[in-house]
Amino acid sequence: MKKAIFLDRDGVINDNTKHVNKPCDLVIYDKAKSGMKKLYEAGFCLFVVTNQGGIELGHVTNEEMKKIHDKMIEDLKPFCKITDIKYCPDFKRESEYRKPKPGMILELAQKHNINLNDSWMVGDMDTDIEAGKRAGCKTAKIGKPNKLAEINVRNLDEAAREILKNNNYL
Repeated sequence: MKKAIFLDRDGVINDNTKHVNKPCDLVIYDKAKSGMKKLYEAGFCLFVVTNQGGIELGHVTNEEMKKIHDKMIEDLKPFCKITDIKYCPDFKRESEYRKPKPGMILELAQKHNINLNDSWMVGDMDTDIEAGKRAGCKTAKIGKPNKLAEINVRNLDEAAREILKNNNYL
């Protein structure tokens, strides 16, 4: 079984000071690029698990979301490979996939033969940490600390360094 890093998108990989509704709105943080490169080179599979309620709300379509994610994959190619992306389009509807529920993580783990005990969920919201915990992952929180997270840091590069230290890769 493989080990993985499950990454929230907005606020972790890319700037979300304004909503990302078109590919041109996607601005990837430099610290995310360097952090993802470290994790990828250490042998982790990288996944993106993101709530995208703007689809249900009508701000963005599934087709536009695919274009945004295609741009993200292309922009990250010099640094890492994203194994898979799962997003939840629901906002008001009840869903097993909308974080804090762990559905996206569990589905990707089963599909890609991931050992969740050796894996991490990295997010900037308490719902990300809760989803990771419920899935059986260790968690890293970016931004305002969460007492349930194993690691609390400022950005994805710091998260990568701490995860690798935690896993005795350094």
